[in-house]
Amino acid sequence: MNDLDLIAWVLIGASGIGCLYLAVAVWSVRRLLRRRTIRAATPPPVSVLKPLCGEDPDLYENLCSFCRQSYPTFQIVFGVQNPADPAVAVVRRLMAEFPAVDLELVLDDRRRGGNLKVANLRNMLPAARYPLLVLADSDMRVGRDYLAEVTAPLAEEGVGLVTCLYRGVSAGGLWSKLAAFHINHGFLPQAAMGAMMGAGAGCFGATIALTRDTLERIGGFGAIADALADDHALGAAVRRIGRRVELSSHLVDNIVVEPSLGALFHHELRWARTIRLVAPAGFVGSIVTYPMVLALLALATDASAAAAAALAASLLCRCLSVRAVDRLLRLPPTPLRLLALRDVLSFTVFVASFFARTVAWRDHTFRVSRNGRLTLDGDSPA
Repeated sequence: MNDLDLIAWVLIGASGIGCLYLAVAVWSVRRLLRRRTIRAATPPPVSVLKPLCGEDPDLYENLCSFCRQSYPTFQIVFGVQNPADPAVAVVRRLMAEFPAVDLELVLDDRRRGGNLKVANLRNMLPAARYPLLVLADSDMRVGRDYLAEVTAPLAEEGVGLVTCLYRGVSAGGLWSKLAAFHINHGFLPQAAMGAMMGAGAGCFGATIALTRDTLERIGGFGAIADALADDHALGAAVRRIGRRVELSSHLVDNIVVEPSLGALFHHELRWARTIRLVAPAGFVGSIVTYPMVLALLALATDASAAAAAALAASLLCRCLSVRAVDRLLRLPPTPLRLLALRDVLSFTVFVASFFARTVAWRDHTFRVSRNGRLTLDGDSPA
């Protein structure tokens, strides 16, 4: 056996492991969604913190969904750092249209730390009146029972933080569809499998619910002021004080807007770079989650019948897993014609993440140190 034959057989074997991964990942999603949450008889008051930057196409509808909660007492604090930010007008409109909802806008341009989202949260926190806090990104859309579901586990002994996963919902266009494809059939199953195996240290910006007491015990938002993966860093800090991070079975919707291939690539590169920094071993091992690409590389290395069979098997497994997850997430059928393009793009991002030294967020570029700390490109370290 020559070197090329050996490489091809290694790739075929990795592709086979990837097919097995797909089956376990689907089972993990099913297992997560079957869990039931016991709601509190008397839900405690909640302050929802919504850091904003810019006006996404669906920002108004996303924020409206938080205003329509079936929850007895809650407050929503919106935070904006630039008074000229178009998100300010959206919040003013909400205040006019939902006069019965307790809404507050904080305009504060202080930047304490390298992570601008965390700096925004630090500015907003004094306006939060209640001891229970829920943080959620601006591109999330939720159902009316959202607050009741995600806050309920905090009543359990030892739970310090509750987080949840999210479905990708395309706002329209090829690039947004590809981004939603990745969320639903790449990220979400992998995160569900990690949680099922007890290996997932996940904490996701889609939702973070915790008490003010827990936040104070970890050192407040200042403790994660320079972290690239602020959500992961917050979860890790909660675990360090001996409290558990609970993954809720409740899913929210991430309204995905990607205007171009470049925007999609840079967004996913930042995401991959973040995961590689916080979980390097797991990230390297995730190469087996691309069974189609691995089989294709095997076929390119050695055009053998075994490599062709591996490609056919991986294609079948990938199609079946996509359809199974679509049903579990109650999504319309994902276009399978995008499958090959999506997997090749994902693998390209995976490889590129090992060479990237900066990440882009909104209109800013940040340099990332080896320990995952952020510095706005051109600034000295915070």
